[in-house]
Amino acid sequence: MNYTEEVNCLIERQMRNWQTVAQNYGALERVETRDLQLGGSTVVLQFNPERIRSSAAKVDAASLKARKCFLCSGNQPQEQEMIPWHGKYKIQVNPYPIFPRHLTIANMQHVYQSIVGRVGDMLRLSADLPEFVLFYNGPKCGASAPDHMHFQAGNKGFMPFCDEYQSGSVTEEAFAHGKINYCASSPGRPFVVSGDDVEEVEDFAEKLIALLPVNEGEVEPMMNVLCWKEQNTYHLAIFPRVKHRPSNYGDGEGQFLLSPASVDMGQVFAVPVEKDFKLLTAADVEAMFNELCLSAGGAQRLIQLFNSKYSYDE
Repeated sequence: MNYTEEVNCLIERQMRNWQTVAQNYGALERVETRDLQLGGSTVVLQFNPERIRSSAAKVDAASLKARKCFLCSGNQPQEQEMIPWHGKYKIQVNPYPIFPRHLTIANMQHVYQSIVGRVGDMLRLSADLPEFVLFYNGPKCGASAPDHMHFQAGNKGFMPFCDEYQSGSVTEEAFAHGKINYCASSPGRPFVVSGDDVEEVEDFAEKLIALLPVNEGEVEPMMNVLCWKEQNTYHLAIFPRVKHRPSNYGDGEGQFLLSPASVDMGQVFAVPVEKDFKLLTAADVEAMFNELCLSAGGAQRLIQLFNSKYSYDE
């Protein structure tokens, strides 16, 4: 199947036949943005009121149990179409977009959000959707549906991190025979596994993820993941997290209603509250990255542990 052609047709049909999609994507064309500079990196703020659904989502066990899963087919709007992917996932238009072309790629079954054992799926999806960046939000790292396994995808050329990585401006340390880069100067300080062999990239990524700590009661380490294929090379960016939401999360004075996830790690903050959009400074955003992401010292310890365990020291 030519997924690029199928997805393009899907987006066109949904824009034409689903009023919610037409309205929200039309509004996105008029959205306000402003840029912040964090060192040599750019962070884009996007004033997007519709994203309040995600930023303010209640993801505690009781709230999840009380609501119907909006990713299960039986609970979705009648207008919502899908493209099946290898009997595992359904590709759908996200009706509440951040990107000009925004997809949700949900598991066909109602299973818990976890990337363990699904890194290969993400890589192969990126090959079938070459115009998109795939992303994954951990169940405690921005996922508004942690009870239903799903990826999302947005058009390339939107998240500054991907462009900065491609330019080489944020790559500072390589290990594992050069297959893994640590981006210390990037705000989210990710590890990026790159290569032209999907199984090799999958193997390196799974080994790195397996070394991240897992909190008690959780099924996987806290992380956000971006994935894209450029020409013949796969790139999988892993953003280890140490916290779900910043300490100033909220809607009171001195607080911001932001629950950073993968797109924020990619350096686009979809800000649902106008007050927050106007008041946020580069210092505020940098403080959020520092509070939520693995520290530089923690990253160095992870590199040492990886090299010691797998003998890949360069």
